[in-house]
Amino acid sequence: MSTSPRRPRLAHIEYKWVALSNTTLGGLMAAINATSLIIALPAIFRGINLDPLDPANFSLLLWVLMGYLLVTAVVVVTLGRVGDMFGRVRMYNLGFVVFTAASIGLSATWSTGAAGAVEIIVMRMVQAVGGALLMANSAAILTDAFPSHQRGLALGVNQIAFQAGSFLGLILGGVLAAVNWRWVFLLNVPVGVVGTIWAYLALRELGERHPAHIDWAGNATFAAGLGLLLIGVTYGIAPYGTSPMGWGNPFVIGSIVAGLVLLAAFIAIERRVTAPMFNIELFRIRAFSAGNLAGLLSAVGLGGLQFLLIMWLQGIWLPLHGYSFEDTPLWAGIYMLPLTLGFVVAGPVSGWLSDRYGARPFATGGMLLAALSFVLLMALPANFSYPAFAVVILLNGVAFGMFAAPNTAAIMNSVPPGYRGAASGMRATFQNTGMPLSIGVFFTLMIGGLSANVPGTMYRGLTANHVSAGVATSLSHLPAVGYLFAAFLGYNPLGTLLGPKVLGALPPADASRLVSTAYFPSLIAGPFHDGVVVVSIFSIVIFLVAATASWLRGGRYVHDELEAQQLEAGLLAAEATARHRAEAGVQASLPIDPAPESEG
Repeated sequence: MSTSPRRPRLAHIEYKWVALSNTTLGGLMAAINATSLIIALPAIFRGINLDPLDPANFSLLLWVLMGYLLVTAVVVVTLGRVGDMFGRVRMYNLGFVVFTAASIGLSATWSTGAAGAVEIIVMRMVQAVGGALLMANSAAILTDAFPSHQRGLALGVNQIAFQAGSFLGLILGGVLAAVNWRWVFLLNVPVGVVGTIWAYLALRELGERHPAHIDWAGNATFAAGLGLLLIGVTYGIAPYGTSPMGWGNPFVIGSIVAGLVLLAAFIAIERRVTAPMFNIELFRIRAFSAGNLAGLLSAVGLGGLQFLLIMWLQGIWLPLHGYSFEDTPLWAGIYMLPLTLGFVVAGPVSGWLSDRYGARPFATGGMLLAALSFVLLMALPANFSYPAFAVVILLNGVAFGMFAAPNTAAIMNSVPPGYRGAASGMRATFQNTGMPLSIGVFFTLMIGGLSANVPGTMYRGLTANHVSAGVATSLSHLPAVGYLFAAFLGYNPLGTLLGPKVLGALPPADASRLVSTAYFPSLIAGPFHDGVVVVSIFSIVIFLVAATASWLRGGRYVHDELEAQQLEAGLLAAEATARHRAEAGVQASLPIDPAPESEG
């Protein structure tokens, strides 16, 4: 008799580490997939015989890069809500299956050219559904499994895996792409198989389910609205007519306006339905709303940084220091190690400390340090000294390690247990919406800087090597986005753009110089750095606003078990009342405490 009460507690203690290790494996797999694809894009495009600088292929390149992010952002909140209804573990396990199956499909891409790119895009979108199932429910599973005083540590460890996977993806993507581009996708399969079997055998439901009708109107307007908004942003960075970008394209303008209108309609719908997909009333909790705003802003400020650093290293710095374009993907991953190291060190420490002292000082301090890191990044020259660069990106990694786990733990601690799946999905939606928005803003600012400076630099560089004025003028006025993606993919496009006829008519020394590894990077280094300055100023402003939002979250606020049970009963009663009032056309709201209070 005396030992029986201890067994459930022992089982619970053991289970929380099982949940942490499995969700950590899921995060590791998703992160490896994301960055290995980015670093291996040159090999993938060569493997399917697609020229990334051909204007007809530009939209395909955009969708390979952005399709996964768009789908994840659109569906993740819905899948979090579905997890609340039908079981978070069940939806999480399904995510492993879908992600793994899509990885197998990607490795088996059978077509070449544009058809091969379309197959990759479609399978990446399927894979994004699996990733969204994992992402929407993993934080809720951890929040169910861990007591409030350990959630920051658990979520910090979980997010360390994501950052470690980002670094491993850069290394493995560079190594495997040199062997065969299909291995970049096959890499996910053994991890996915192990994770799937382990999840089905070991994970169990601890959270409470909330059976409810699916909010079809809310789902439709949200998916269509956010999808149109992000599609408009994506095509905004594509050339249109004689303009280097597409912000004047009627399709872009129409997509963004229609998306905003549908999102406004979505909010109106969610305030009236009895079982909303996106629980607007949760935003009455100050810790929840401020944490999500800070998370969105941090994603907007940071999301494009990885692309920026890869362009800088692969397209400029490494070639200027004698690395061949074939080797730059591997070395770009290695030279970005301090970024991951900073996050890996700061993540669990700040998560553990935030369990004791609350999220506000760590999340706010992280955003302020992020702003400082971009001030220092802006001060670096294009051909920087690596130790200085390493210190700057180390500080950036520390900054986001300080922010990520405390902010996530504070958001998840602030909501009632029965709404953790929805809250996790909403948090992930803000995070994933910020990423494509950030990439759109980063690319727009970079293209703007390059468009202003590349033509003159390119013309002078080509004519100095005896290229005719007519050819130099033509090449210098090509869309700057082509040169930006050449830097991103890490190769010199001048050999293709000039062609054998022009190169054959030049003095051999000039022709050799133009197609050399270092020449094109030396041409665009100055204009590229001008773009870095503009992007950094934007990010600094965003991080300062995020720091303000983070500070306004209030003191440490946790729904303890007793409070949760009381609140849960109130929520269910309010939902029943709302159902009756909705039939009469009267709007009701849920009784959620709007402001956090400090705990002792």
